[in-house]
Amino acid sequence: IMDKEALRLLGDMNQAIIKFRGVYSAWSKKHNISYNEMLVLYTIRDNGFCTQKQICESYLLPRQTMNYVMNDMRARGLLAVSRDNDLTHRAGREKRFVLTEKGKEYAGPLLDSLTRIERQAVERIGREHLRAMADSVLTYSAALQAAIEEDT
Repeated sequence: IMDKEALRLLGDMNQAIIKFRGVYSAWSKKHNISYNEMLVLYTIRDNGFCTQKQICESYLLPRQTMNYVMNDMRARGLLAVSRDNDLTHRAGREKRFVLTEKGKEYAGPLLDSLTRIERQAVERIGREHLRAMADSVLTYSAALQAAIEEDT
């Protein structure tokens, strides 16, 4: 049986993660885009391209959900399949999506806003604190995953 302090800490951490994601969700809503669309733009900002598999694995989202989001963004003229051989090498056989010119015009102000806000948050808490938080959550996630695998 787990002690009350450990249970409280787990509850606090789970709430913190939900609130963290909620902040990004609220930002997305404020800018009239879906949270999942924001994840596509975020991934392209960080990598220069994205694949459906990459987003599904990174954010633990259903493939069907991301297929819908990416098809919608393609239909709106924001995404296109990359023809860049370098991206083909880095992404394997998956279709690599990049922003079209229209997509760059659309995403530029959104990503600038998000990046500015993230930069301000990092300045407030410091890179060291951010690194420690990321390391702690990843370490706990790995321990939790190992315990789940041992339990089956």
